[in-house]
Amino acid sequence: MASKESTIAIPADPNDPEDFDVSVAGLERGLMGRRIRMLRNRLGMSQEQFAKTYGIPLANIRQYEIGRHMPPPAVRAYLDVIDAEPERAARAIARRAA
Repeated sequence: MASKESTIAIPADPNDPEDFDVSVAGLERGLMGRRIRMLRNRLGMSQEQFAKTYGIPLANIRQYEIGRHMPPPAVRAYLDVIDAEPERAARAIARRAA
């Protein structure tokens, strides 16, 4: 069975020399990056503010948002918590940092 990295979700446009195939895994990373960016924008935060408020390294936020890396399962679960209860998650992180 082919892996998500080798299975093509969106083939390159043969008429566009700068286009490239997008794997299933690449598409999933891109969609997750969009979800994180939309959450951050909904909360009215820059990448730096979001990273600091929720204790996720800024470099990781950047990598997730551009679809270079998929957040690990624990971070994805934490993002669900932030989405559902942003203020409560921020308070919990602030208490741990104090």
